[in-house]
Order: sequence, then C-alpha cells, then structure tokens
Amino acid sequence: MQGYELLIDAFGRVHEEVHACLDGLTVEQLHRRLDPDANPIAWLVWHLTRVQDDHVADVAGTEQLWTAQGWADRFATPYREAAVGYGQSSHEVAQLTVPGADLLTGYHDAVHEQTVAYVGGLKDDDFDRIVDTRWDPPVTLGVRLVSVVSDTLQHVGQAAYVRGILLREA
Repeated sequence: MQGYELLIDAFGRVHEEVHACLDGLTVEQLHRRLDPDANPIAWLVWHLTRVQDDHVADVAGTEQLWTAQGWADRFATPYREAAVGYGQSSHEVAQLTVPGADLLTGYHDAVHEQTVAYVGGLKDDDFDRIVDTRWDPPVTLGVRLVSVVSDTLQHVGQAAYVRGILLREA
C-alpha cells in the first residue's frame, strides 16, 4: 500500500463520519450547545471542513473551495472570509447558523473530493517536502496531511458525541 492510499482511506473515514453524524438532524439539533460554551455540531463540522479546505489548498497551491466555489457566500457567516474557526470565542461560535445539514454536507463533499484528487496524485517521495518552516523541525507534507486527518477525526468524534447525547434526549 502506498502512502496516498492510506491518506485517502483516512480522509474517507472522516467523510463517512461527517455524513453519519449529520444524518437526520434538525436545524435545532445542529445548533444546540450542551452548555453555554460548548461547540455545536454545525460549528464542529463547519470548522473541520474549513481546516481541511484551508490546509489542503495551502499545500496543493490552490485556492480554497470556500471562495473558489462560493461556499463563503452560501454560508454567509459573520466571520472574516479567511476564518477557519481556530481561536474563536464562544460568542463567535454561536454566530454560525446554517439552514440545514445539506449545506454542511455539500461543502464537506466538495472538500473531500478535492482532497482525494490532490492526495491521489502524490508519490511517497512527495511526503518529505517541507511545507511550513515556521516550526522546528519544519513541517513536511506528510506530517501536515496526518495533522489534518487527526484534527478532523477529533472534531467529527466530538460532533458524534454531541449527536449521541442529543438523540438520547429526544
């Protein structure tokens, strides 16, 4: 198995879990916070997708789908266009509203497709390429992509946890 195949499988698991997590939820459930500062499912899925879009576009040298395909306009968030959710306050998190899960899955599907297309073209030697010199040691492409998988899996796991609690309450 090649490195790109492992990454495609990993990103595919995130994709499957996003769909499973959002399936059948109401708008109220998407935005429900378990406590006043907890992240709701809608924000968690938006954030993990924004991070994946941002980071993969950066290493691929392409424009983010957020702007290239008009997702920023469709979401109409009150955030700066470049925002991915990192470091947002509880108040800022609360400002994200979506009309339904279809918008979240649509954006995630587009980002997943773009990610798989990019990763599918990589060779094992590509993973050693330095993509970020702000760290010591500098970050390689392989490390950056594994970091994105880790981050997105954590957030979709958080969203699934919130879903489980909400469905028990229903």
